[in-house]
Amino acid sequence: MTGLDTKYDYMRGHDPAVLWDLLHPDAVFESPVVHTPQRGRDIVFKYLVSAEKVLGGAGFAYRGEWRNDRSVILEFDTTLEGIVINGVDMITFDSNDRIVHFKVMVRPLKAINVLHRLMGERLA
Repeated sequence: MTGLDTKYDYMRGHDPAVLWDLLHPDAVFESPVVHTPQRGRDIVFKYLVSAEKVLGGAGFAYRGEWRNDRSVILEFDTTLEGIVINGVDMITFDSNDRIVHFKVMVRPLKAINVLHRLMGERLA
């Protein structure tokens, strides 16, 4: 099983233990709404679990996938508070198929504002 397969398993099953094992201890997360990269498994885990709870409802779907040897870009969309959110997850895996870098980009601006508020509430 590849790291990407494990990522999809997590999104289907919502088991936090799967995500924890998938993250490298030195993983880095780059949020569309936080200026500085978040470093380390603990904080990356917290952000990704929160994002899955905010974004990962019934309407969430991956629509496109582009990959090379150690990285993947996954396009997704969902709707929050009547706003269609379109974004990409840019994920890099190490040689053991663990996530070492996870960057999220989101559009449009209204979506970023809603996401910022909802993630802030969840992470508070």
